[in-house]
Amino acid sequence: MQEITLSLPRVSRMVSVEILDSTQNLARELVRQGTPDGTLVLAYEQTGGRGQYERTWDAQRGGIYFTLVLRPEKPVCHNARLSIKTAEAVCEVLKKRFGFKTKIKHPNDVLVWEEKTRSWKKICGILTESFVQEGRASWLLVGVGINVNNPLQHALKDTATSVKKLVGRDIPPEFILQETLDAFWVKYTQWKLSSQI
Repeated sequence: MQEITLSLPRVSRMVSVEILDSTQNLARELVRQGTPDGTLVLAYEQTGGRGQYERTWDAQRGGIYFTLVLRPEKPVCHNARLSIKTAEAVCEVLKKRFGFKTKIKHPNDVLVWEEKTRSWKKICGILTESFVQEGRASWLLVGVGINVNNPLQHALKDTATSVKKLVGRDIPPEFILQETLDAFWVKYTQWKLSSQI
């Protein structure tokens, strides 16, 4: 496990790992160890990525996968709304930086329109989880996986796509990370101030 320092606003601690089973699992363990609100767990490949309802999330090398550890002190019933706000942040980045046509597949997927196949393809998955530690207020884990330069072999090629596939060149995953976090913090602030469930 390697810790690095980047100038990412509102990130209090960053833990970067090349390959691990799941950023969600490591984030949960870090909370138990006392990691602060605003911790970012980052990986470039996951061997045990998962989505909603414990579905398998294929997290190949080439993507960007991260979990934010947050303590917003809001009721758990608001968490679904944060998943949508996170998806909105990803959509904004993909539209603004690449001109992609996007839509949200509720509750936690981002799809983009692939003109070549005339179909919507998955490019991002989101997973929010909360838990109570030692009877205190709930911690919230916001996990995001974005297909950046993934090869998308075999079974995935019919249902998923990547930024590279759509633009025809490699894109630095760190660029996607920076842009997504910048957009996310705006949405997160809106969510914290909203009473909408």
